[in-house]
Amino acid sequence: MRLAWAVLAGLLLGAVAAWWVSRDAPGQSKARQQRAEQAAAEQARDAVPALYRWRDDAGTLQITDQPPQGRPYERIARDPERGIEVRGN
Repeated sequence: MRLAWAVLAGLLLGAVAAWWVSRDAPGQSKARQQRAEQAAAEQARDAVPALYRWRDDAGTLQITDQPPQGRPYERIARDPERGIEVRGN
């Protein structure tokens, strides 16, 4: 009978310890959610085909489907937004 109680107590302590170790700390779940949202946004952005706008050594504007190596570039959407866009520059 003592052995059964010892086994039962051991199982109970093991279950409590497993729960304690696997639970989220107060700020941990929020940080995990933010990382997941950021990763999803990056994957969605990378899934959309893009063009890259940059200037070569002569100052000529280049638009390519691959980003240039070793120079600044701007990523632009291949499919523009619907509607009219007005820029003041």
